[in-house]
Amino acid sequence: MTSWILLQADTSGIMGQVFLFGSIILIMYFFMIRPQQKKQKETKTFLESIKKGDNVVTIGGIHAKIYSVEGDTVTLELDKGIKIKVEKSAISADYTKKATGTK
Repeated sequence: MTSWILLQADTSGIMGQVFLFGSIILIMYFFMIRPQQKKQKETKTFLESIKKGDNVVTIGGIHAKIYSVEGDTVTLELDKGIKIKVEKSAISADYTKKATGTK
């Protein structure tokens, strides 16, 4: 009879630990993983939607206008006649939104 009581106590302790571990994983998903996935999706959408004539800001802080888009590279026009070629990934969605005042 006593072994049955001990077995029941051990089972409830294990279930409590499993519930606690599951809760921690769920909290981490909603506060860390999900927002990061959402931000990555927004950045990907932004980079796919850029076109000639848009004003952008690079990760390095360079403000420029898009001169042309060719695959994964973008040619930026800093001033009349001054152009640089950068990767699309070097354009910051966050800085561009702050600089242009859009959300």
